Amino acid sequence: MQDYQDIRQDMRATVEARRDLGPEYETALIESFVSRLDATIAQRVRVEMHAAGVPGVKPRKSTNSSIPIALGSMGIGIPLTGIAAHTSGTAGLLLAWGGIVAINFAHALSRWRERD
Repeated sequence: MQDYQDIRQDMRATVEARRDLGPEYETALIESFVSRLDATIAQRVRVEMHAAGVPGVKPRKSTNSSIPIALGSMGIGIPLTGIAAHTSGTAGLLLAWGGIVAINFAHALSRWRERD
């Protein structure tokens, strides 16, 4: 059931990013979503085959968890840039992007620690 929620969240993030970025990024966003969907389906098949006892098949951990973070950062960053720059100037802009960078850095660090 968690996979369905993840797919729905990815789809919502893709649609929101398309709204924010415009139609010129539509193809790239669709290809990215389809790639994540393919990976999810392949993972489900591996899990089912492993559960059925098919020799040599082991479930793999998904490797695309950074894509929602990246799309969310773009989706939030674009309007936040305009708002922060308009209301607080350069200081607000640096603070807003500092927060976005910190979130992405923390996510990357947690993924790096998972590998060890």
